Amino acid sequence: MSNSKHFQTILNGTIHALKAILPMDLQVKAPSIVSEPFEQQEMGVLIGLIGDLKGRVIIDSSPEVFGGIGNTMFGMPLEGEMLESFTGEFGNMIAGNLCTTVGHENLEIDITPPTVMVGNTKLYGFDKAFALPVTIPEVGPLTVLLTIEEE
Repeated sequence: MSNSKHFQTILNGTIHALKAILPMDLQVKAPSIVSEPFEQQEMGVLIGLIGDLKGRVIIDSSPEVFGGIGNTMFGMPLEGEMLESFTGEFGNMIAGNLCTTVGHENLEIDITPPTVMVGNTKLYGFDKAFALPVTIPEVGPLTVLLTIEEE
């Protein structure tokens, strides 16, 4: 399968995963190409993809947005270490669902444990990536960055 086909499959799988995991309305905007470095401003989670392709899924937003998602999903506010732990698990839920979804398209991938990033971070190590902007009404924006390593 070509890299362009991989990107399309991963993009579609990511949108499906977000809609399956998040119990709220989403506004998914058109993806854009991003070159390195990607600058994370406040909080994010990075999950590696391994298997038929290698890459990363980075979910970037703010503590307020991750907290709003957690509050909607669990009915209680999350702060501090609980918020950071939830952010990692949220990444796991999205990436795990992504693996299952793309598996139906004959693309076998697995995920690495999540890395939660807090604070301003620059991410290098990719040729190009797709940024998928998502807005959750009454919660806020998040960006899903998808990188696939060239073969």
